[in-house]
Amino acid sequence: MRIGEIAALVGVTPRAVRHYHQSGLLPEPARRANGYREYGVRDAVLLARIRRLTELGLGLDEVRDVLAGDEGRGLVEVLEELEADLARQEAVIRERRERLAPLLAGARAGRLPAEGPVSPELAALLAGLGELPESPMAAKDREILALLDAVAPEDERARLMELMRDVAGSARELYGLLDALADAAPDDPRVEEAARALAAVLPDGIAVELPPEGAGGLADTFFADLAPAQSTAVRRAVDLVAARRAEDGTAAEDGTERGEADR
Repeated sequence: MRIGEIAALVGVTPRAVRHYHQSGLLPEPARRANGYREYGVRDAVLLARIRRLTELGLGLDEVRDVLAGDEGRGLVEVLEELEADLARQEAVIRERRERLAPLLAGARAGRLPAEGPVSPELAALLAGLGELPESPMAAKDREILALLDAVAPEDERARLMELMRDVAGSARELYGLLDALADAAPDDPRVEEAARALAAVLPDGIAVELPPEGAGGLADTFFADLAPAQSTAVRRAVDLVAARRAEDGTAAEDGTERGEADR
C-alpha cells in the first residue's frame, strides 16, 4: 500500500502518517525502487492502534509509552492516568455548569446585570441596590463591586457581599450625598455629613486599615477615580467605623473584666 492508501484504510490523513513517522511512533517502511513507501498489514495494524490511542485523548508521548510497554502494562497505567484526568475535567465541567445555571436563568428572565456575568451573591446585592442610572457614584460602586467579585477569594467574596447587604437599603440617599461632593472641596462641611451617614450604615466587619495614599493597589485605584471630597468622605467613614469597632471592643473587654471581678 502507498501512503494515501494506508491512510484511507485506517481513517487518518497522509499528513498524520508522516507526522507519526517523524515522531518515531510509526517506523519507516521499506521503499520501492521508485522511492515510494510500501506499507504492509503490520504497518496498518500499528497505525490503527495509534489512531485509537490518540482518539482516547492520549498525547504522542503517552502513545509512545504504551507502544513500548511490556505485555500491556504501559497501556493500563496510561489509561488509568487518562481516566483520572477525565474525572478531574468532568468535576470542573460540572462545577462550571452549576455556576452557569443561575446566570442563564437570570439572563433568560432579563435579570442579568449590566456588569454580568457575576456571582449569585453579587447579583442579589445589585438587585437590592436597584438601578440608579442618574448617579455617577452608583456606577463607580457597581464597577468596584464587579471587580472585587472577580478577584476576591470565594469565601471572602461571600462575606463581603453579605456585609454589603446592610448598605443596600440606604444606597440611594448615600449616593446622593456623595454625588453632591463631585465638585466640592475636601474641607466642605458636607464631607463630614456624608462620611457620618456612610459610617452609620457600614457594618463593623467592613472596616479595614486603608493604605496611605500613593501606596498603590486596588484601594489607590478606587480612590483615584473619586473626586477629592468624595475620597475624603469615604476614608473618613472607614475611620469612623474602625473607631466604633475599637470602642465596642474596649467596652466588651471592660465588661468581661468587671464580670470576672464580681466573681
